[in-house]
Amino acid sequence: MRLHHLRNATLVIETEKHVILVDPMLGKRKTIAPFSIFRYKPKRNPLTYLPKNSRDILSKVTHCIITHLHPDHLDKAGEVFLRRKSIPVICNSKDKNALIKRSLTVIQTLDYWKPQDFLDGKIMGIPAVHGYGFIAKLMGNVMGFYIELLNEKSIYISSDTILTEDVEKVLTELKPDIATIACGTARLDFGQPLLMRINDIIKFIALAPGKVFANHLEALNHCPTTRTELKAALTANNLLSKTSIPNDGESVEYL
Repeated sequence: MRLHHLRNATLVIETEKHVILVDPMLGKRKTIAPFSIFRYKPKRNPLTYLPKNSRDILSKVTHCIITHLHPDHLDKAGEVFLRRKSIPVICNSKDKNALIKRSLTVIQTLDYWKPQDFLDGKIMGIPAVHGYGFIAKLMGNVMGFYIELLNEKSIYISSDTILTEDVEKVLTELKPDIATIACGTARLDFGQPLLMRINDIIKFIALAPGKVFANHLEALNHCPTTRTELKAALTANNLLSKTSIPNDGESVEYL
């Protein structure tokens, strides 16, 4: 299995038989309004270009998984890509109608903790809580995914979430070979962070039984945590060796 990191939370899972796109934010730089005006500099998003190799990687995509409907996970360009290529979409059952209204090809919807057949394996929707405190309710529905494909490593797409009992349950009971984690510690101009703080990132990675793939970094104006800061924190806790922190356009192979 190979994971291609494109930008922010947009990644591609490539196996021998399938190429699965996750959360396509595919627009040009500065096509989305700032997510913070006062707490952080009000720069338009995304802050970075799509990497040059993204076209080649995207040309192979066979399916798409969408964790939630925020524009940094599904933007207008992402929708156009999915429509033009009629890419089959898998999503939270709560997001089905909204995605169908956008003329996307929704072929499978999931409820939390209910496994379903998926390609040549299984997929299960995992609860995600997008922020600490009251802010999570404002963020709406979010779903993580636990995926097991035939003769491939199991992977947990944790999505935009804080560390919860559900997240810990996946790591300790389902024991994914690979777990992705959103590490940007995003914050709006009000409320607590929308993603895990560093101490919870460290707990997540320590609990993960296999390898960890860190993303959601340095692409949005409300995500202050940098790759350098994350590496330093993981090094201090002896966790860097099990964690990949890819740059945009980099791929990680899991043998």
